[in-house]
Amino acid sequence: MKRNIFKSIFLLGTTLTLLSFDLQVPAGWVKGGSQAKSYQMITEKGAGPDGSNAATIKSIDKKIKGFGTLMQSSTPTKYLGKRVRMTGQMKSKEVKSWAGFWFRVDQANTRQSASFDNMHDGKTDRSIKGTTEWKSYEIVLDIPENATNMTYGALLNGTGQIWFTKIDFEIVDSSVPTTGKEKNTEPTNLDFKN
Repeated sequence: MKRNIFKSIFLLGTTLTLLSFDLQVPAGWVKGGSQAKSYQMITEKGAGPDGSNAATIKSIDKKIKGFGTLMQSSTPTKYLGKRVRMTGQMKSKEVKSWAGFWFRVDQANTRQSASFDNMHDGKTDRSIKGTTEWKSYEIVLDIPENATNMTYGALLNGTGQIWFTKIDFEIVDSSVPTTGKEKNTEPTNLDFKN
């Protein structure tokens, strides 16, 4: 949805335009999350690390219990049966809770994802907090042969602002460790010692 916002004041019969910008979700991306309406999600021209464009998610409410995400979905056809690394660059400003990239792989006939990592709930907490400069981040997941969908993006939980750009996907070999939580491949902790 495209909306142009114009704020003007009248001073002695003269109209002064104070603000004029386009509040459009970037093409190909979808706004989502448990509190999506609490965030502005747009492309910011020239905000990238080398002067290129970057997407931004900025909180517009003073207190937020939940998150906003800018996301995409695609078919995993060329990645089936492979290990895939998603990379991207992000910077943050005054992130009170946490932020990060996320990547989920879905499979047919189940509501449970085949693999998932949001940099916060993976093997280790690699989430972004506070104010940071541009940095590269990665998520590595296995894409099973029966995968039906890949969903990915960036999210901001709570208040603050993030910018992100240069998202890429590449096939890597099995020597590159995955970052998402491991699914149990056999019974564990059957004697309840842990």
